[in-house]
Amino acid sequence: MNTGAHEGPAVTVVGIGADGWSGLAGTAQETLAAAEVILGGPRQLDLVAGKVEAELVAWPSPLVPAPPGLLAKYAGQRLCALASGDPMFFGLGATLARTVGAEQMHVIPHPSSVTLACARLGWPSEDVEVVSVVGRPVERLRRSVSPGRRVLVLSAGAASPALIAAQLTADGFGPSRLTVLEQLGGPGERLYSGIARDWLHPEGDALNVVAVECAAAPGARVLGEVPGLPDDAYAHDGQLTKREVRAVTLAHLAPRPGQTLWDVGAGAGSIAIEWMRAHRSCWAVAVESHPERAQRIRHNAAALGVPALQVVTGRAPGALADLPPPDAVFIGGGLTRDGVLEACVEALPAGGRLVANGVTVESEAALAAARERFGGTLVRLQVARAEPVGGFLGWKPAMPVTIWSCDV
Repeated sequence: MNTGAHEGPAVTVVGIGADGWSGLAGTAQETLAAAEVILGGPRQLDLVAGKVEAELVAWPSPLVPAPPGLLAKYAGQRLCALASGDPMFFGLGATLARTVGAEQMHVIPHPSSVTLACARLGWPSEDVEVVSVVGRPVERLRRSVSPGRRVLVLSAGAASPALIAAQLTADGFGPSRLTVLEQLGGPGERLYSGIARDWLHPEGDALNVVAVECAAAPGARVLGEVPGLPDDAYAHDGQLTKREVRAVTLAHLAPRPGQTLWDVGAGAGSIAIEWMRAHRSCWAVAVESHPERAQRIRHNAAALGVPALQVVTGRAPGALADLPPPDAVFIGGGLTRDGVLEACVEALPAGGRLVANGVTVESEAALAAARERFGGTLVRLQVARAEPVGGFLGWKPAMPVTIWSCDV
C-alpha cells in the first residue's frame, strides 16, 4: 500500500546474483523489503518472490522505451528495479542512466558475473577484455581475439558457447580453450571446458559466461591493432584506400574514444572500419552510393570485428541529412560534387576534423581550393611497391594521393 509520497531518487536499482535473496547484502535486502513496487525480469522476480510484500512487475518487451513511462506511473512510491550482478556493467543501470537520467536512480551493486568468473579462474580482472554478445552480433568478438589474450564473453544464451567456438575455429583460432561458467554464485553453478575446434558440449544453462584463452592455429591470419591493415583483409572492387595511405589518413583523422566518424564515399569501408577498431567506443557511419559496395562494407565490418558500423546507401550530400552529428569526417569520394564539402563542414562542431583525399587533377584542385577557403594542411603521398621486372625487382609507383586535413 502507498503510505505517502516517497522522497529521493525515483528508483533504486538493486543488483542480484544467481544466489538470490541469500546472497544480498543487508542494505539490499532492507531496501527491497521496504519497496512498494519492484520491477524486474521474470527470473529476477522469482528470486525475491515470497521474501517481499511489494507488487512485482515484469519489464515489458522491448525494455528500452519503457522506463520513463513506468517511473511516471509509480511516481511517489518506493520503487525498486532488479538487475543482474552489477547494474552499471553492461546492465540495467546503464540503460536507466541513458533513458531517465542518473540523477533519477540510486544503485546498490552486486558482484558482476565478470568479477565472479575472474575469481573462479584466477584471472586478474585488469588483464581481461570483456565482450558482450547480449543483443549484439557474435562477430564483435573478432576485434578482441589475439594469441595469448584472455577474453570473457557475456553470453546471449545457451547457444552462445557453440557459436563462439565455431567462429573461433573458422577464424583460425580453433586451438583456443573455452570455459563455460554457468549460474555463477548460485546453487546450480557449473564449469566445463573444451577446445574450440573440438567443441561438442550440448547446450547448457542460458545464464552463462564464456572464458576464452586465445590460441592461434599454424598459419592463422593475425591482424595488428594499429591502422593500416593489409589490403587483402578487405573484399573490394578496387575502390579501396590502400594500406599506406590509409594509415596516414587515420593519423590525420586522429580517432579518440567515444567519437563518431562520417566516411563519405566509403568504397570498401576501410577508413570507417579502422576508425572503429581504434577503440571499442569509437563509432562510424559509412556512406556509399553503390548498393553492392554498401553490402560489401557490411561484410568487411563483420569480418573485421566491428559489425555495429552503420552503413548508409545513398549519395552525398543528400544522404548526410539525418545522420548523427560527427566529430570527424573523411571524404574519400564525391569531393567534386556540389554541396558535399559544405555539408560536411557545416555538420562538424567547433574543433571537429575534416580529412579528404584526392587522386585526380580535378579532386586535387578541389582540395587546393578547400585549403584556401578553410585553412589546414596539404600532404602529397607517393608510394611505390617492388615488383618483378624480368629476373629482378623494380619499383612500381602507385598514383600519388593528396591529403587535405583541417580542424574546423
